[in-house]
Amino acid sequence: MSKTGHSVQPGLPYPLGATWDGSGVNFALFSANAKKVELCLFDPAGRREVERVALPEFTDEVWHGYLPDVRPGQLYGYRVHGPYAPEAGHRFNPNKLLLDPYALELRGEIRWHDAAFGYRIGHPRGDLAMDRRDSAFVMPKCVVIDPAFTWGGDARPRTHWKDTIVYEAHVKGMTARHPDLPAQLRGTFAGLADARVVDHLVKLGVTSVELMPVQAFFDDRHLIERGLKNYWGYNTIGFFAPAPRYLSHGANLHEFKLLVRRLHEAGIEVILDVVYNHTAEGNHMGPTLSFRGIDNASYYMLADDRRYYFDTTGCGNTMNLRHQRVLQMVMDSLRYWVEQCHVDGFRFDLASSLGRDRDVFDSHAVFFDAVRQDPVLSTVKLIAEPWDTGPDGYQTGNFPPGWSEWNDRYRDVARGYWKGDEGLAGDLAGNLLGSASLFEKRGRRPWSSINFVTAHDGFTLTDVVSFNDKHNEANQEDNQDGHSHNLSWNCGAEGETDDAGILDLRDRMRRNLIATVLLSQGTPMILMGDENGRSQGGNNNSYCQDDMMNWLSWEDDERQTNFMDFVRDAIALRRRQPLLAQPRFLHGRPTPAGDPDVQWLRPDGQAMTQEDWDNPHTRSMGALLSDGRRRLLVLVNAHHEEVPFSLPAQPWRMLLDTAAGTVAPEGSERRDGDLGLPGRSMVVLESAA
Repeated sequence: MSKTGHSVQPGLPYPLGATWDGSGVNFALFSANAKKVELCLFDPAGRREVERVALPEFTDEVWHGYLPDVRPGQLYGYRVHGPYAPEAGHRFNPNKLLLDPYALELRGEIRWHDAAFGYRIGHPRGDLAMDRRDSAFVMPKCVVIDPAFTWGGDARPRTHWKDTIVYEAHVKGMTARHPDLPAQLRGTFAGLADARVVDHLVKLGVTSVELMPVQAFFDDRHLIERGLKNYWGYNTIGFFAPAPRYLSHGANLHEFKLLVRRLHEAGIEVILDVVYNHTAEGNHMGPTLSFRGIDNASYYMLADDRRYYFDTTGCGNTMNLRHQRVLQMVMDSLRYWVEQCHVDGFRFDLASSLGRDRDVFDSHAVFFDAVRQDPVLSTVKLIAEPWDTGPDGYQTGNFPPGWSEWNDRYRDVARGYWKGDEGLAGDLAGNLLGSASLFEKRGRRPWSSINFVTAHDGFTLTDVVSFNDKHNEANQEDNQDGHSHNLSWNCGAEGETDDAGILDLRDRMRRNLIATVLLSQGTPMILMGDENGRSQGGNNNSYCQDDMMNWLSWEDDERQTNFMDFVRDAIALRRRQPLLAQPRFLHGRPTPAGDPDVQWLRPDGQAMTQEDWDNPHTRSMGALLSDGRRRLLVLVNAHHEEVPFSLPAQPWRMLLDTAAGTVAPEGSERRDGDLGLPGRSMVVLESAA
């Protein structure tokens, strides 16, 4: 029944969400434990609730109704009736306006107020005392949309994994300071789609942009009260809707689709960083925004005491993917972004939580099996952050076939080796060959390892070589947040300096680290801004800094321009040298010409022995790669002094030299005999025979 006269028909229990069929809108909401669901319609400004309609049907635990008079653009939300019994896991409260989990667009931001919470803040009984204030005035509203979009001749790049180079970027961070973008486009999807931004990515040579979370999220109350923001966005509240802050004025979902189309036209894939492990509702003392008020006991993994959550994410809650309807929502969301928005893959935050049976991680968990058999999702790129904060949470190397994984061991070994830590030669060698000890199982290939030395979480590349310690004071947590195991080295001065010698050393160290990533077997990943010296001032946990600390500067001095040129040239070198991106792990097996596919050499030109690998002082070595027709020699020296290296007896051409900061497009003059390998440097030579 409708309060003010909108006719309502039974409708269908599928698809879930608000679906415009050209004549009217079908509304369908899953809630197994609700007693009644009311659809609330709002005026165009979202300030006044103009109608409340009880969904008339309940089929297979889905509440549904069809309104023939509703059109795209209608703002709406839900009120869900049921028991408020936190001790039993139920937190229904019809006084709270709730967001549709399947909403395709949200309008507005949360205005933080105690009314957004389902319990009475400050009451002696805590979350057991129900709050009866209406929360509609503080809540964003869902929008009924017409999803039609003209894709034209859009074609996915479908870049093979072995050819993939990932660039981790942030929508606002990439565009907020671009001097040539109109002000209204900075920080938006439209700004990122601008030809001047896309051109930077094309010239750099990356193949895939991995966007930090763009699914709907809001700024946490505790951050707003301290004058901070949730810049990173790892606190999702809507898995189908884009974050409103990334839409330019008056724009809708089509703006994101246009971004995808523009990047595809440039041959660049779009990978979304997605957060299906938890939601923005937090722990039992968090707000009631959507899932908690719709069906808390179904959507979340509850503790033995059902008043509380079983939290393996460190964010207050864990989504219950063992529930068929929650699993369906995640799968529907993933397929939606692929089929309707044409994205090319996903990076899954805290992905171990997606494969959990409470305390135990299982690579055959229902979510992984569902993705693997799915005809849509099994064909896109799938990247796991292979850990969470719960028991048995660290799972690097243990994800199923078809997945790639962030390799944090690669990061730590590369940083430690180049700053001079002992005993890492063997580990670095394994990294250079794709980390077979972790990933060579079940038919997985070297590209299963996402190789990186920097990511959004931690120091930038410039800060890795400029700071010994974290400097997170701006986060207002007394520098207690963020980890302290940075494996960084300031090269002689903490932070900014005018010392030319220190700056030159830092440049060389940056070149060593980025070249290591780009010349290793596996999939390289570069952090936005590392190519032009972006610094966070030593902050290694900049999640709450929506300012120039995180925003990419587009104004380069000569030093940064030279470094960017080096990165571009090193990427180009990788892309034209198939020996640097081979489809199989290398173990010294004979090539068709009879020579080994890889040989490890000492500086004297002899083969490395087990004694050499076990020697903690080994800091210089070479890898001779061959496919029977071509040969590359990669030499590394983490000593602070020059090391003479005897080259194999044939002519060689220098392709890359991190000491000189040069990459030769076609190879330089021939050389043979001994090579003085400068301290803290790396070179690549190509057979000239």
